[in-house]
Amino acid sequence: MFKDLDPILHSQLRLAVVSLLVKNAKMEFNDIKSETNATAGNLSVQLKKLEQAGYITITKSFKNNYPLTKAEITEKGLNAFDQYVKNIQQYLK
Repeated sequence: MFKDLDPILHSQLRLAVVSLLVKNAKMEFNDIKSETNATAGNLSVQLKKLEQAGYITITKSFKNNYPLTKAEITEKGLNAFDQYVKNIQQYLK
């Protein structure tokens, strides 16, 4: 029996962001943008959706007088990613 896929993670960009954060735990906005080839506006929207779902936390600060945004995966995000991968594996069997 196939399990439903998490609609939050089933977006290509959100899945890419969470995958990066699973590997790196915390990343700066510009690094995520570079790795995913996303536009700043689209990435901002997708990060907000992940934050609202509780999958990541976002911290904003300044570095050399420039805004610095960092995203960090949460325990809930790690669990959701693990479950998503397990559910995808069921589809591939």
